[in-house]
Amino acid sequence: MTIKDIAKLAGVSVSTVSRALNNHPDVSKEAKEKVLAVVAEYNYIPNTSARELGKSSSDNIGVIVKGLSNPFYTKIITEIGSKIEEAGYTMVMQQIGISDDEVMTGALMERDKKLLGLIFLGGRLDYSKEEMSRITVPYVCLTFNNQYGTLDKSEYSSVGIDDNQAAYKAVEKIVNTNRKKIAALISSPNDGSISQLRYSGYERAINDFGLEKNDDYIISINSYNIRDAYEGMKKWLQKGIEINAVFCISDNLAMGAMKALREANKRIPEDVAIVAIDGIEASEYMTPELTTFCQPMEEMGQQAVALLVGIIKGNKKHKHVILPTIFREGGSL
Repeated sequence: MTIKDIAKLAGVSVSTVSRALNNHPDVSKEAKEKVLAVVAEYNYIPNTSARELGKSSSDNIGVIVKGLSNPFYTKIITEIGSKIEEAGYTMVMQQIGISDDEVMTGALMERDKKLLGLIFLGGRLDYSKEEMSRITVPYVCLTFNNQYGTLDKSEYSSVGIDDNQAAYKAVEKIVNTNRKKIAALISSPNDGSISQLRYSGYERAINDFGLEKNDDYIISINSYNIRDAYEGMKKWLQKGIEINAVFCISDNLAMGAMKALREANKRIPEDVAIVAIDGIEASEYMTPELTTFCQPMEEMGQQAVALLVGIIKGNKKHKHVILPTIFREGGSL
């Protein structure tokens, strides 16, 4: 669909459509409503590449969100948008799937939108210098770093938590309740992302506390989706393996697991305790409330924007910020 198609369907001129899409004041309310109704009906997304390329400069900061349905990002995105606007810039956001290439997406956005900088919200932990050479503007890795990669730390910034240590502390909380048969619900033990880091923290705690290593306790679902966690936990429970606790790498996975446990007539926490990491709002309203290590979402967004804007303006250098988690007692432990 083109702008000409929109004009024909709305019964207005092409120039009227253009002005309506660009929010110009010289468009009647009636004409604008007609144009926006057609846009909504046909899910039309304007192609701004030509317009952006025609500019000599821009005030755009790109935000690439990896994971289309991750509720953990909601507060962070809100804070990022607010802080970018306060700093006098414009946020250009694009959401991609968990298996999509955020670096290629970033390179295309940089070119098409004339970006001044980029924030990657979610991503891999193993970028190479060759991969990232496609990005020529300053960027911040938010909620993750480059622990398994080869990037020079002086050439990029990151803001996040110590995922390995948060997982270790979660297992420690479980151990302190005298539970020793602790399963781990993860995406993958070696996905080059936070699942790998948090699984490593789980393994370290199991070793340090002298607990039994059991491959049957590892529940890998290759996903961060609630439904996949529910289905994966439900299938795993059919094996009849005896456990008394589950460490979940995210609140999302924990909420899916809790539903599966309840359907299997397992009491939480009496029969099986649950501890997770993230602190998303929805997990407060579970029954029982999820016990979790909360990430400081608003502060993460603030720090990422402050770092990037400072680098764009030339008054800050790249920096790597590790923020503390906050333990929420909940009722699942």
